[in-house]
Amino acid sequence: MQSGSSGPPGSGLKSVRRSPRLSPQCSGKEEKRGSDLQEVKRRGKMEKSKEEEEMSDRLKTLDLSSRTAASGTGLVYSEVFTRFWNPWISSFAENPDRVTSIMEELKKQDLLSCCVRVEPREATEEELLLVHTKPYVDLMRSTQTMTDSELRTLSETYDSVFIHTETFHAAVLAVGSVLQLVDQVMTSDLRNGFAVVRPPGHHAQAGEANGYSMFNNVAIAARYARTRCSVSRVLIVDWDVHHGQGIQYLFQEDPSVLYFSIHRYERGEYWPHLSESSSQFVGSGQAEGTNINLPWNKTEMTDSDYITAFQQLLLPVAYEFQPQLVLVSAGFDSAVGDPKGGMCVSPQCFHVLTQMLMCLAEGRLVLALEGGYNLQSTAEGAAACVRALLGGVCPHLTPPTAPCDSALQSISETMSALYPYWASLQILEGSSLAEQEVKRTTNDKSTKQTNLPPPVTTTTGLVYDEKMMEHLNMWDRHHPEQPQRICKIFSKHQQLGLVERCQRIPARLATEEELARCHSVEHIELMKTTAVMKPRELHRLGAGFNSIYINNQSFQCAQLAAGGCLNAVERILTGQVSNGVAIVRPPGHHAETDSPCGFCLFNTAALTARHAQKLSQDPPLRVLILDWDVHHGNGTQHMFEDDDSVLYISLHRYDNGTFFPSSEDAASSRVGVSQGMGYNVNIAWNGGRMGDSDYLAAFHHVVMPIATEFNPGLVLVSAGFDAARGDPLGGYNVTPEGYAHLTHLLMSLAGGRVLLILEGGYNLCSISESMAMCTSVLLGDPPPSLTTPRIPVHRSAVATINEVIQHHAPYWRSLRICIPESVRAMLPSPKHRGKRHSKEKAKELDKLPLPPTGQEDTSAEQSLEQLTRGLAGLDIAQSSANHSPPTSTPVCGARPKVHLITEQVTCKDEVKAESGELTAGQNQSVESVPHQAVAVVTSESDAVGPGVGPETAGACGWSKSQATLYVVDPLPWCPHLDAVKPLPASGIDVLRFCQDCGSNSENWTCLTCYQVYCGRYVNEHMVTHGIVSEHPLVLSFSDLSVWCYLCEAYVHNQVLFEAKNAAHCSKFGEEIPPRT
Repeated sequence: MQSGSSGPPGSGLKSVRRSPRLSPQCSGKEEKRGSDLQEVKRRGKMEKSKEEEEMSDRLKTLDLSSRTAASGTGLVYSEVFTRFWNPWISSFAENPDRVTSIMEELKKQDLLSCCVRVEPREATEEELLLVHTKPYVDLMRSTQTMTDSELRTLSETYDSVFIHTETFHAAVLAVGSVLQLVDQVMTSDLRNGFAVVRPPGHHAQAGEANGYSMFNNVAIAARYARTRCSVSRVLIVDWDVHHGQGIQYLFQEDPSVLYFSIHRYERGEYWPHLSESSSQFVGSGQAEGTNINLPWNKTEMTDSDYITAFQQLLLPVAYEFQPQLVLVSAGFDSAVGDPKGGMCVSPQCFHVLTQMLMCLAEGRLVLALEGGYNLQSTAEGAAACVRALLGGVCPHLTPPTAPCDSALQSISETMSALYPYWASLQILEGSSLAEQEVKRTTNDKSTKQTNLPPPVTTTTGLVYDEKMMEHLNMWDRHHPEQPQRICKIFSKHQQLGLVERCQRIPARLATEEELARCHSVEHIELMKTTAVMKPRELHRLGAGFNSIYINNQSFQCAQLAAGGCLNAVERILTGQVSNGVAIVRPPGHHAETDSPCGFCLFNTAALTARHAQKLSQDPPLRVLILDWDVHHGNGTQHMFEDDDSVLYISLHRYDNGTFFPSSEDAASSRVGVSQGMGYNVNIAWNGGRMGDSDYLAAFHHVVMPIATEFNPGLVLVSAGFDAARGDPLGGYNVTPEGYAHLTHLLMSLAGGRVLLILEGGYNLCSISESMAMCTSVLLGDPPPSLTTPRIPVHRSAVATINEVIQHHAPYWRSLRICIPESVRAMLPSPKHRGKRHSKEKAKELDKLPLPPTGQEDTSAEQSLEQLTRGLAGLDIAQSSANHSPPTSTPVCGARPKVHLITEQVTCKDEVKAESGELTAGQNQSVESVPHQAVAVVTSESDAVGPGVGPETAGACGWSKSQATLYVVDPLPWCPHLDAVKPLPASGIDVLRFCQDCGSNSENWTCLTCYQVYCGRYVNEHMVTHGIVSEHPLVLSFSDLSVWCYLCEAYVHNQVLFEAKNAAHCSKFGEEIPPRT
């Protein structure tokens, strides 16, 4: 199996493997496994105390594929760091006041008491020798007994170094202090930490002091994490204004350490005056591409320049690198007012940069002080970082929020140098508008902000009212927009303890006056009259609109959904809560000014935006509406397309206008009209099954750069989860973890004022897990790791992203990254242009011949046409009894049925554990189960099984078209095995016909009720049965394989043997032969 799927049987459950924080019952197993390995891996080479040995063993047995819950921000400091100074220049910039001023500022801002104080320790000689030579360490140790004259003579042999008799003691304590934080972060005793230490370290080389640095604190910590903590990949981010050449030299041939330095360079005119500080030095040997230098060639670089560099360059590469630990050389000499740096970075920017890094390595982040020589700026910058580590909301940024031309040029040069090495950078084709003026009307009127720092604690508001379940379809009990959507989401929040961590916000009825801010009086009156209509009138009215059903309670439910969001935004804008999540229905983003559409009666997000602007004392409040529902929010776009106070960004399935709502208005070329030109951004996906990598690429290169430049005062998310893996309508593959990362990225905007409003999403399991992940991140939890290894960005996603950039670069300076054609032409085969293979289900057999390119493209295009035609023709307003589900609709998870009742729908046992949760008793041994491999056919999207689109393999691993074969390892366990029921008395008859259509080809039997239906490539009746019944496991009469709808995978476990054996007897007249 792939590395992402290896491990014990329980690892088959994706949510448990990737997010132990959200599955506390899993953590006990991980700890026990680590404990079993302690004795095997124990090394007693050094004489240590028992406590040190235990720590060493814990570090060696870490399982970095998952992380147990960690809390607390560590802070390490010692008065020893104040005991040395320059003996010859009393006013020298690197002096003890640097660290004392930081501690005073932390105390002044009440941050010190919020941190966990960590006792410093001295680094051992063995630890120093991880990067330094023994003669050098011995020489530095000897300085403790040198005379002033000897110290001065020695100091003058180095570049920019002074040595005091106490320097060595402080330096080894500084190294040990950073290692203390690494130990506690890697063992999850702490979530993250900050080391207030001196002397600095990033200039120190293996055998040479340099630039105020004696020992390289961060480099030693990286090597320590690699050798002592079982860390495979370390990211070092160096935002000190000086290039950390010491770190670069130490790791330029080490591919396990990714070094990113953003520094003042001025074409080599700025210290340390090295040609290797340029962007052209990318590492050597196997480490080519892992050394990233972003050199600024002018002074006065601002917040927007640094943030753009992180968004467009660092984060894409870091996500591809997937570090297990992030270390920061946190120098504050780039801060505004620093006498050496000459830059203009604000304390707020350091907070944002820190927050952006917290999405990596499951939040394992350690900052170590480097430079910074304006005492106030350094202290405020360090305090801002600590506040971010503690979970404080991001502060508002001050203009300018667009990067300057020099910054764009530097970023473009660095990206061009790294272009051959990172698929995440090969997405960009570059813009030719670098020198042109921005076309859009710049709205620089900023909402008035206080100078007070943001609060440390994050409070998340939650809106939920079960009365909204009274809106239901009286004629189609299988309609996807069902009442249980919200109660299942709320139940998942309860199970994970999220509800009690949130502040409940009551829903209320939106007034007609409030509804009229976005809707016509005629529309409101019409919806109001539905409360007293007869069923026949309601049915006739709903049928007159596009995909709408209405009952007598629909108007009130829509009022509650809108009113709840209005209450939430009021709490956010008044500071009563930091952010919020609204579990509401019916959805809203399709509703137009004068008509309902696509399950939506009133446009909740639009109403919330207008309400927020009315509440704001400095109108117009700039509002970002980010719509990640798989369907384009046509109603929202039309309401704001001429308004430059609202930026609307939609990521949606488009398929060249054939996917609902099937309008060219959803195209990437629609950028807004009149005053709103440039403020409507459509990221319209065409073809492929988009997933985490595609959405993150769009966020890094389009969404976040534009949103940051827009600088909103409020972020509203039309949070539809029908792009989630397993959704029956969307057909996409975004994971709950993926949504968590998208949410975390958005939290750097608008001072953290983010409100998630539920829109679509029709797989109850997917929407519950996905929205719970988002709420967890809003509460301050770090997002869990994404799937490893990382799936490359789909080639059609690359085309869409570049199309959007082409249309919007005239309006947004932050999109004007230029990659020369000569650089792109040198790339023989970018990863994202090849076939995209599932890393969870298939082992690629690289030696097998691939189909000709032309044949593959033709097949993919034909499959796409079938898929889009079917989805475009899907009228989900009609009863499913009137027609079978379209064969092109991807259905990867069972859709629970809706009970047809006219009374209030309730969701009982809201806190009862769902069957999908992992329990201790379910982890069964499968050692005795014969291994079963399934041959499958892959194409443009490699998911397999009865729940995938026609461009992929058949339900039983057979495809009508010729393509390359791959081998799939079934899951040895899945969390839904308890759905398997005992065989009926009649056993299994593989010759039975489909109970719906009478077909006798490619039939399957349900392992819960043992009914027999045909597969996807006949009439899809088993798919329909899985949707309606919520029975997840089915057995193929063709090859006796078992498919799980909810896991989207084949399963082979002892629990299934009885059914497989019975089918084998029916098919071949004998039992399954024993394994030889």
